[in-house]
Amino acid sequence: MKDELLYIGNKIIESKEKLARNFTALLDSEYKKKLIYQEKAKILERRAEIMGYLGEALFEEKPIVSKKVTKWARDIGKLAVENGLSLSQILKSSALSRTVIWDVFTEELHQRKFAAITMLDVSKKIDPFLDQINHIFVDIYEAHNHEQMKLAYMALEELSVPMVPLSKGIAVMPIVGQIDTHRAQLIMETALEESAKLQLNYLILDISGVLIVDTMVANNIIEIVKALQLIGTKAMITGIRPEIAHTIVSLGIELGTIKTKATLEQALAEIGFSMLN
Repeated sequence: MKDELLYIGNKIIESKEKLARNFTALLDSEYKKKLIYQEKAKILERRAEIMGYLGEALFEEKPIVSKKVTKWARDIGKLAVENGLSLSQILKSSALSRTVIWDVFTEELHQRKFAAITMLDVSKKIDPFLDQINHIFVDIYEAHNHEQMKLAYMALEELSVPMVPLSKGIAVMPIVGQIDTHRAQLIMETALEESAKLQLNYLILDISGVLIVDTMVANNIIEIVKALQLIGTKAMITGIRPEIAHTIVSLGIELGTIKTKATLEQALAEIGFSMLN
């Protein structure tokens, strides 16, 4: 049995360039177009490389082959991500490895009349490495998608806390939506960083777009105003709707010396329009 596996393994290795060409011929046109910038010879070389490793799998120690296959799969997976290939495409291409191997050797295997158990052993040796390749591809794509989602979420967070400069030393931060602990921290960081960078004398926090103001939200806003005062920026709150005012009073929340105005226009009038010229 070992001699038969050694024979088949060596045949695969000897024919790896041919297998790589057959592999390329089976790929769909979209897959090929996305790899157009890669040199054709380089692509064939990488495909022949994995064919050779699959051949080695029939007679070589598993850890040795596994190390080679792992490195190959990581390199190819990263390349696929960089070229914009979908996970579905890369997994389909991986399945072609099995197809081209059996297509090439079907006739010869019949001529040599290998037993069915030999063919089963070949599959049992090769299939785990094909599965290993697919698992690595999936891990790479999951990590890539997670990173993309993280970047998208960060961009969305930045948009959710905009800083709008109105004039030298004056800006408005319109706050819209719900304020949880995480977003309150983001508002605090943005308000402090941008106020320091823009050297703001006044920052108007407009909460007309905040639907619910409870004790936690009110306390967070108060803490933001106090933090701004420490860096020399005077803060004013606008957009407190009647129902929110009623909630604040009923909760017994003390705003202390924090200035509030109903509208942005009133806040600007308080500051003085001459500062906007």
